[in-house]
Amino acid sequence: MANKVLVTAALTYANGPAHLGHVLEAIQTDVYVRARRMMGDEVIFMWADDTHGTPIQIRALREGIDPEQLIARVYDEHVKAYNGFQIGYDIFYTTHSEENRKHAAAIFEALRERGDIEVRDVEQLYSEVDQMFLPDRMVQGTCPVCKTPDQDGDSCERCGSTYRPTELIEPRSVISGDTPVLRTSEHLFVPLARHEAFLREWLTPASEGGATILQDSVRNFVLSWVDGGLRDWDISREAPYFGIEIPGFPGKYFYVWFDAPIGYIAATEKWCELNGKNLDDWWKAPPGREDGQTEIVHVIGKDIVYFHCLFWPAMLNAAGYTVPSRVQVHGWLKVNGEKMSKRRGTFILANTYLEHVDPAYLRYYLAARLSSNQDDFDLAMDDFVLRVNADLVGKAANLASRSIKFLNNKLGGTLGPIPEDGAAVLEGARQKLLEVPDLYRNFDSAKALRLAMEMAEACDGYINEHAPWKVIKTDPERARAILTVGVQVSKLVGAVLKPVLPEWGEKIERMLKLDQPLSFANAAEPLPAGLELGAYETLAERLQSATLDALIEASKQDVAADQAVGATQSEDAGPSFDYEVAPLAEEVGIDALEQIDLRVGKIVECEQVPKAKKLLRLTVDLGPLGQRNVFSGISQSYAPDQLLGKHVVMFANLKPRTMRFGVSEGMIMAAGQSDDKVTVIELDPRSLPGDKIS
Repeated sequence: MANKVLVTAALTYANGPAHLGHVLEAIQTDVYVRARRMMGDEVIFMWADDTHGTPIQIRALREGIDPEQLIARVYDEHVKAYNGFQIGYDIFYTTHSEENRKHAAAIFEALRERGDIEVRDVEQLYSEVDQMFLPDRMVQGTCPVCKTPDQDGDSCERCGSTYRPTELIEPRSVISGDTPVLRTSEHLFVPLARHEAFLREWLTPASEGGATILQDSVRNFVLSWVDGGLRDWDISREAPYFGIEIPGFPGKYFYVWFDAPIGYIAATEKWCELNGKNLDDWWKAPPGREDGQTEIVHVIGKDIVYFHCLFWPAMLNAAGYTVPSRVQVHGWLKVNGEKMSKRRGTFILANTYLEHVDPAYLRYYLAARLSSNQDDFDLAMDDFVLRVNADLVGKAANLASRSIKFLNNKLGGTLGPIPEDGAAVLEGARQKLLEVPDLYRNFDSAKALRLAMEMAEACDGYINEHAPWKVIKTDPERARAILTVGVQVSKLVGAVLKPVLPEWGEKIERMLKLDQPLSFANAAEPLPAGLELGAYETLAERLQSATLDALIEASKQDVAADQAVGATQSEDAGPSFDYEVAPLAEEVGIDALEQIDLRVGKIVECEQVPKAKKLLRLTVDLGPLGQRNVFSGISQSYAPDQLLGKHVVMFANLKPRTMRFGVSEGMIMAAGQSDDKVTVIELDPRSLPGDKIS
């Protein structure tokens, strides 16, 4: 009996356009959904925009529009992007909906009836300039755990820690820059420790009798939080807040991470309403039903594991909803080995990509690299070109093209029988196909696609060995038989590629005049001798490096345009400043940077220069480049011991300058309006002395 499977990608936050990081997850989810359908399962793909919370408030405020206007505009941008990448969702909805409001209230009331809602007074940050309490994303400061500056008030992007805004070091309002004060406010909490027994059961691996599928690294990560003691979860925020008001608590709103995942349920209900289905079949259906197992599968990034693997299953269980049966976690997307960078043009928007490059190529490249682990993923542009051209064009498309075109052009377009010496090639491909469903089921699309390329390579070798272009001169039917093997294997390759490249599968279906869509069950069925083929349709064309160069350049222009809009917005609606800075110098070309060599330097010695009020003498280690002696006029801002061990930016090819106290062999970079307000530009301690900064 077919399984009932509900699959979700993480909700896309509605404060800006989708980028390739979002697309990676959307493609991984879509490939899984399409593959499960090819296995014969009943699968629906529920999705939505995440539309509530402080960042959207802030973005709308800066643009001078209502939050509803912002999320409506961004929704259209997201739909355009995901449709362009052929993401086959059943519904892409919004958390700003009546369905979301209803289910958030239902889950809240269920928690309250269990005694799992506690009301208590808490100290909260309040801005006297903004005249409002500051929710987590309206305050920034230094992470209390790893000491990274400029982190949001609820979690650290660098170390992943979660905390309360009041725990931030040197907090400030993101609206006005004001230093907030502490005031008392009434908040609602869920004591997660009461759900510990359920969470431990939910986290139990299958090898120990558990039913939830998690990667081992994810399970251990989540268990470390449980073992460390679960903290009470603050689920309320003060007005003004763009979100869902909490029933019975006027002026209090659900924290966005309370109502956001409920968007999965809300989207399902909307789809059920449009399609005459029953929501309970999906969200109130326990495993082991007579009409098939119900699976809830979430695909998420590793930055939101905390919410999906602690809060979310606890909420669902308490309220009587179906809990997730699998949470599949992927890593972050890098471009050319580095975190996506706006300055380098590698912060690539989804819709910008679609204007330059065929989305099928990115679908293939990502799927050919994604496995079941949560390692970070590198979109290496050179490798992107090589893999698309070698695999799609040089192997899979080449096999179909040479077989179908030759038969159409030279042999009347009809198939022959499978020759005896080709049977082993075809059987080898069929055996590989048997492995594919489980690989897709376990999110190992990379290995599934490797098998497809192995099928194509083996058959290409067979055709090359038997040279039908020569054989046709003396034995046309023998040539037909050889090429028939190529067509039969192209069908198998097409079945493996179809979840990743749906148009490829559809073209194979048309060219082979199949009665039914390709599935893993019917792909191995032999095509009959005498079948008349359809016209050949181009499956793939070579990807040019220049195309990707144009994409990078366009992405740089996106950033420039965004910065220009941001400047206009800050003039019209942004905060005012009580200080002045020097005006920008005249514009220069990027080639001006070629003369400046900035390097990572580690300060290994530092001392006050006698008889010099402002100067410190620094010994800066540049790793393989040796050590440099540097004089810096920062002694009114730093004591010598405050600088020891810091990794700084070093202007390394500055011409040495002879001073009264010795020779200065470079400059460390710093900012400040006066000698007593200088801030040295400090780098992550993981950086290596001598590394070039670009």
